[in-house]
Amino acid sequence: MSGSLAARLARRIGRDGPIPLAEFMALNNAAYYAGGDPFGRGGDFITAPEISQMFGEIVGLWCVDAWERLGRPADIRLVELGPGRGVLMADALRAARLQPAFRPEVHLVETSPALRALQRAQGFDAAWHDRVETVPEGPAIWIANEFFDALPVRQFLRVNGCWHERLVDYDGSHFRFAAGPALRHAGAGEDGDISEVCPAATGMAAALAARPGYGLAVDYGYVEPPRRPTVQAVSGHEPVDPLSRPGEADMSAHVDFAALVRAGREGGAAVWGPVPQGAWLKRLGIEARAARLGGQEEALARLTGGDAMGRLFRVLAFGPAGAPAPAGFVDGEGG
Repeated sequence: MSGSLAARLARRIGRDGPIPLAEFMALNNAAYYAGGDPFGRGGDFITAPEISQMFGEIVGLWCVDAWERLGRPADIRLVELGPGRGVLMADALRAARLQPAFRPEVHLVETSPALRALQRAQGFDAAWHDRVETVPEGPAIWIANEFFDALPVRQFLRVNGCWHERLVDYDGSHFRFAAGPALRHAGAGEDGDISEVCPAATGMAAALAARPGYGLAVDYGYVEPPRRPTVQAVSGHEPVDPLSRPGEADMSAHVDFAALVRAGREGGAAVWGPVPQGAWLKRLGIEARAARLGGQEEALARLTGGDAMGRLFRVLAFGPAGAPAPAGFVDGEGG
């Protein structure tokens, strides 16, 4: 343990005191994703592109439609944030070949060397970036599937009429939550309430909204604040204590879609949704695609079912101000 993230955090907290949960989460996920391949049945969790090629294919065709709505620019960037193994992008590009004129410049925003190697193995040409800010300017279509949930959140706890930021302390054997000093002018609430905010997510959404083009965010989350903590961790497809395995378990939090909508509009974009993933996929023809492929009954149920990802996950789209709703959305629908 002497060289592990847990040991480094224990030494730091022992020297400098408790750290904000957001910093703990950021350090955890940076170490976790740098460590290897967490995806699929043999990893810690499975994402929609790993369940079936249908998901990436529909995203790819949605991107072609978005490009056509932009006037079919010859110079177009296709950007994915947090592309995992590169499966989604590979499936999307294969489906997009149905329109030979769509020849995007592919950019992947990925900090993990291990995951970049897996993405390169997919065989498509791409440029890699540590930050979205280094993606060249110009018209772009961006995709963020299960990206925003991994960004670090700040948590605040209401105690005795005051809000306190939740910190992470170390008691000599375990990491545990602690309360920071009382915050002034922090808003109303009831004792016991826990509030979460994700400045990284809203800042990213605003920056993406300011770029010309379209974007698609797919994630699990909420529109109405739940007044309870949503930070969670998984290892081997099972939930674990979020503080118990620094750098060894995936930490995430439910996405505040209402905050993303506000950030997108403040960035100058039109925003549609969020709508349930199942409804969005069905509108774009996943049932017909499943019938054509055959043997997709289980995958279809997982991706679209009301008791599975179809309801838990939501889809949000960004686009040019004043534009009509893109494929799979209806004007005035959602948040």
